[in-house]
Amino acid sequence: MDSSGNLEKERQNLDSLKEQVERSSQLSEKMVDILTSFESRLGRLQQTILPIYNEMENLQLKKTNIEKTLFELDRVIMFHDVCPRVESIILGRPNGPDGLNEFLDAMERLHEAQNYFEKNNPQSVELENVSSLFKTGGDSIQREFKEILLKHSRHVQPAILLDIVTNDDELVTDESSSISSISHFPETVSSDLIRLADWLISQSRDEYMNMYARVRANTLMKSMTTLKEYQKTGSAGSTCMAAGQTMSSPSVKSKFPHKSEVTVTRKASKRIQHVFEKKANRMLMKASQTLGQSTGLNLGNRRPTLIENREDVVDEQEMENYLISVIALQKLMQAELSLMVGIIPIKHHHQVFQIIIQESLSNIVHEGENIAARAKRCIHRKEFANLFVMFPILKHLTAMKSDFERTMEGCDATIRGQYSTILNILHSTGVRTLDEIVESVRTDNSMGLPRDGTVFQLTSDVLVLMEQLLDYMDSVGPLLAQVPLYNNMIAHHITPPEKYKYLLGLYIKKVLSQLNLMLVNRSDSYSEPGVKYLFRLNNCHYVIKSLQRSALLDIVSLTEQECENTYHEMIASHKKSYQQCWNRILGFIANLDDVQVINGKLKDKDRNIIKERFSGFNKEIEEILKLQRGYTIPDIELREGLKRDNKEFILPKYSAFYDKFSQSSFTKNPEKYVKYTPAQVSAMLDRFFDVAA
Repeated sequence: MDSSGNLEKERQNLDSLKEQVERSSQLSEKMVDILTSFESRLGRLQQTILPIYNEMENLQLKKTNIEKTLFELDRVIMFHDVCPRVESIILGRPNGPDGLNEFLDAMERLHEAQNYFEKNNPQSVELENVSSLFKTGGDSIQREFKEILLKHSRHVQPAILLDIVTNDDELVTDESSSISSISHFPETVSSDLIRLADWLISQSRDEYMNMYARVRANTLMKSMTTLKEYQKTGSAGSTCMAAGQTMSSPSVKSKFPHKSEVTVTRKASKRIQHVFEKKANRMLMKASQTLGQSTGLNLGNRRPTLIENREDVVDEQEMENYLISVIALQKLMQAELSLMVGIIPIKHHHQVFQIIIQESLSNIVHEGENIAARAKRCIHRKEFANLFVMFPILKHLTAMKSDFERTMEGCDATIRGQYSTILNILHSTGVRTLDEIVESVRTDNSMGLPRDGTVFQLTSDVLVLMEQLLDYMDSVGPLLAQVPLYNNMIAHHITPPEKYKYLLGLYIKKVLSQLNLMLVNRSDSYSEPGVKYLFRLNNCHYVIKSLQRSALLDIVSLTEQECENTYHEMIASHKKSYQQCWNRILGFIANLDDVQVINGKLKDKDRNIIKERFSGFNKEIEEILKLQRGYTIPDIELREGLKRDNKEFILPKYSAFYDKFSQSSFTKNPEKYVKYTPAQVSAMLDRFFDVAA
């Protein structure tokens, strides 16, 4: 029963499915009919629209061609008409920002017209007209560039250069700060020059670069020349004078009165006083005064340090000015490099730059050569103190070498080598100065020896010179470090600045050694032993006292620890040798046992011996008194000590001789032979070394 019900249900479902399939088939047939009708209509529409579309496309192409033709016609017409349109602009001046813009725009239009005619109608009159006007415009641009350059290429005022040099914390200064201080062109002028240069370069008119180089070279030269004139007038001021330290020449009124002059001079004085460590004049005065006060020695009239021909002397102020000029040149060179940026193509920088700096640099080199030549003449005249001002100059020039090399990088080797030429010349002169000091001491025969055996003038001069040299230790030290003779004697672990003390100690030791040798050799020319050894004693004592009084002893002791003891031993040796002058006197009062007094009686032979001895003693003591009263021992302590030594050496022997024989009956006229008591001999010894006694 259940099976029949299910079958019936399935039959009903099948009938329902057939009905739906039939309905779906009918709908599909209707959709196909619709699509077929749409396709037919679309085909008919395409046949109608396509010809219209094609026609529109053709019309659009024709329109574009017409527009292009009209544009080209307008452009060609403009090329033909460009000369009359821009002629008034081109014949005018391209000055001012607006005028320059208008001028360059007109030149661009002419350039386009020129290119058009060269390509399409090279034989036309229009090309000739356009080219002629374009050339005129190009000449105007180049002329405008030159006029702007000349108008604004003004030399840097000396006060500004001095301010740049003296306001730096160190001589080797920061480039950016100094360059910014030298403002050659206003910003608008620089912008115009760059635009004009860009146009000239774009047209291959690079001759403007030679003109630029000449103008800037003249400006640089004028800056340097004006600075030197400013220095010569005294307006730059002597640093020593400004600092309250006297100089030998008076200040001259400024040729360039300027409100900031006093300020700049004060700054220059403060800075360059630190740079130039020269104290020779003051030290000479100080040393002379100290010598006079401590030893009683009056140096009298020294050989003048300055000679009448001032042009033949290496002057301190001149060296100061020279260093300022070198620093100023470096700053100006750096400014010129900065100024070229944008105006001169980078690939031409080095070529143009060396044209700009060549004359000024050559003048600096020539000036350095002149200084070196005069320095050599000073060496020949043995005016060494005048040359010490070169040492700090050389030190700072050496410190600036890397800056100069960096500034001139890329220039020809002959240009780059000029700064090294200055250094080499001054370096060799400095080394020769030091060598000649030693040699002049070793071979000195410039003056006669003092007859009174006092301190030799050369000894005084050498010690003063060495004391002056201490002020240049950090300048002389690097110089000596380049001399193998000195540098090889210093241990490798010793480094600057301590190394410079050792080097200077070695040098001073060498000078003193030659001085001692010269004094011994020269003193051999004395015929009388007393004055010979007094001369050695005076000079040796003066040397050690001078070393102790200054920092010289500390410096020399670094390389010769026994220096002080050695001099004391030499003094003791000279004192002992000096006692030889008493040998003849001792021959009369020594050997008392040679004469026998028996019961107050003397033999005739012994009486004659005693008479001869008293007479000989009297004669010798009078002669030696006459001699040694004329001798000089400037140092009071040494003088009194030597008198005391003489008494201790002679009086005991004479007293014994006097006591033994003065009361003996060796003569009927004792007053003829016994002329001096021991007290009187002591008084005579007190009169030694005193011409007024």
